[in-house]
Amino acid sequence: MKTLSVTAARQKLGHWLKKTLEGEDIGVIIDGQIVALRPVKVYSEDYAQVEYGVSGPELDRFAERVDAEIDAEKRSGSLKPYKGRLRRA
Repeated sequence: MKTLSVTAARQKLGHWLKKTLEGEDIGVIIDGQIVALRPVKVYSEDYAQVEYGVSGPELDRFAERVDAEIDAEKRSGSLKPYKGRLRRA
């Protein structure tokens, strides 16, 4: 394992992160302990649970409710498409 000080890791952080993606073991020493850099998989099915504390079924109910509200607004004609620019030039 390649170990680095916090300062050394910070100076070339992008380089060391790419090395971990290539399979190299990289560790950063802080307070006498090594913290390993590791790639992780992010699974979208648990994102709502981790970020917002809601379960999959709760998120599904929310999405269904929002979709129904949007459909109702479209049918009533109160939902208008935005035709402007989001950013000023």
